[in-house]
Amino acid sequence: MNVRRRLIPTVAVAAALAALSACSTDSAAAGNTGKFDVVASFYPMAFLAEQIGGDHVSVTSLTEPGQEPHDLEISAKQTAQLQESDAVLYLKNLQPSVDDAVSQSEIKTKIDASSLTELEKHGNEVGGHAAEHDDHANGELEGLDPHIWLDPVRYAQVAEGVGKAFEKADPDHAADYKARTAALVKKLGALNTEFETGLKNTDTKVFVTTHAAFGYLAERYGLTEEAINGLDPESEPSADRVKDLEKMAKADGVTTVFYETLVSDKTAKTIASDAGLKTDVLDPIEGITAKSRGKDYFAVQEANLKALQSALGAK
Repeated sequence: MNVRRRLIPTVAVAAALAALSACSTDSAAAGNTGKFDVVASFYPMAFLAEQIGGDHVSVTSLTEPGQEPHDLEISAKQTAQLQESDAVLYLKNLQPSVDDAVSQSEIKTKIDASSLTELEKHGNEVGGHAAEHDDHANGELEGLDPHIWLDPVRYAQVAEGVGKAFEKADPDHAADYKARTAALVKKLGALNTEFETGLKNTDTKVFVTTHAAFGYLAERYGLTEEAINGLDPESEPSADRVKDLEKMAKADGVTTVFYETLVSDKTAKTIASDAGLKTDVLDPIEGITAKSRGKDYFAVQEANLKALQSALGAK
């Protein structure tokens, strides 16, 4: 198992829970605000909470802007924030340290986004023929791809579940949560239509990424994602994998190797240079930073659509 993704030992979480009283003053921003206090594990969860909750919620994200979510190891202060909040919204199996802290916390409303839609097993190649040379099983994720938010349809399903959970946990504002959820789901439906229309007629259906984050998106719109690495964005590809990608690029008319904003672009640029290809950004929207092509989920998805249209030769 990759050391950077090791699970926090139970004793460490227990120690963090014991530090609650010592950290209570510092964590006031995450709890006891007079609003419905929600701790979100990382950006896609925080965005849902903010969009659905509006002025009725106070949202704190455990993952800082610019931090790769898989790298998060929860601190004593963050565990205290979790304990003092009214709800936690997270994606089980994406951030093991968050899973441990949530399971041991006494917070009443625990919303696991992975339970609100269907997760699938994805490897380095999604949407096309099986990549037999790739062993993509991951001990932590058990082969399940967590990147559900990149598919607007699945993200809308999660939004509906989050809305219902908010209504139940904070019934005084249930009508507002219901209305805001409906508005968000409608907007995600429009985004889905944009992707369907924008990617319907293209010169190729294959795109290459450094990280297998776009499997659900590829399946939704009839594309094939060929990833240099697997579900772990920083794993190193084998020499055979690189050779296969170069051959595939020529055969399928691939023009571009996509990389992401929160991880080094070194591998993408090396492979692109060797194969005579261009590079561009395809953002998995795990966090919004100054490098992001947009200020929120919808803006970055619009940028992703344009990047795919350009690389695939949309007509």
